[in-house]
Amino acid sequence: MDLKDQLKNLFPEHKETEEVVKEKTNIWMQDDPIICKYEKRKGKPITILEGYTGATEDFKILAKEIKTKLSVGGSFKDDKIIIQGDFRDKIMKMLTNKGFKVKRVGG
Repeated sequence: MDLKDQLKNLFPEHKETEEVVKEKTNIWMQDDPIICKYEKRKGKPITILEGYTGATEDFKILAKEIKTKLSVGGSFKDDKIIIQGDFRDKIMKMLTNKGFKVKRVGG
């Protein structure tokens, strides 16, 4: 017996509705490349993304998406995305697939 069948037995008068969840994908594309660089702070590697000229909210959404897909920590400070760990290759691939131009700096 499937979970849906069990729920139908418990709530026979309930009608299923489909909810459409729309993601915000209107991120402003820019002409200048986003700079992706690698640093070590207190002996720990970090990846820094800077140079985005669009809205701050769009950059925060992009930061959250990167952190979620890579399952890592990070923050957004001073118009820079700081990701814990060296993930330059994966981040650059993700941004290129989204249509951004990315420039690798440092190493």
